[in-house]
Amino acid sequence: MEGLRENVLDCGVAARPLRGQRTSGDKHLIQPFREGILIAVVDGLGHGLEAAEAAKTVVTTLKHHAGESVLSLVNRCQSTLAGTRGVAASIASFNFTDSTMTWLGIGNVEGVLVRSHNETAPGKEFLLLARGFIGGQVPDLRAFAVPVEAGDTLTFATDGVASDFHEEVNVVQSPQKIADRVLSVHGKDSDDALVLVARFLGSSK
Repeated sequence: MEGLRENVLDCGVAARPLRGQRTSGDKHLIQPFREGILIAVVDGLGHGLEAAEAAKTVVTTLKHHAGESVLSLVNRCQSTLAGTRGVAASIASFNFTDSTMTWLGIGNVEGVLVRSHNETAPGKEFLLLARGFIGGQVPDLRAFAVPVEAGDTLTFATDGVASDFHEEVNVVQSPQKIADRVLSVHGKDSDDALVLVARFLGSSK
């Protein structure tokens, strides 16, 4: 998935369904818009076709409105999921105009941002996840905006991946190699699993 927006973002994805299932309820989105790129990982509650359909509905909604704020996007998804199982989701919107990333998460799709330089920021920043799920009771949400520099690396992983996956994330290996290793080493056999790694390469201004 190289070549996005003049090589501003390099991404890698690794995924697999629950053993014995043909369809995964874990989906992802990498969607450019005028000022940046929207990244999302969505985990349909449960497994199988119904979980996959709920996740697909959210991905479609996010794709069609990628340029909106992440809070607005969650509200749109909440409206579209009436009568479905609901989803957990983590979303990050990279803005290339001011080199920022705004992210939020609902449920159990974990996120970590690994900094390429540690002098002015923590080496790793973890996404604060809100309780609940989209399509059900959603608490008052807060999105967090952080500056990003070339080399900063974001990873989202569904709960089919053990929480210590962040130990594998670095700013040296390619995003695809990181995603493949995280899934191989930390993926669980008891659930669908998906890992998305996105590295900011610098503004295209």
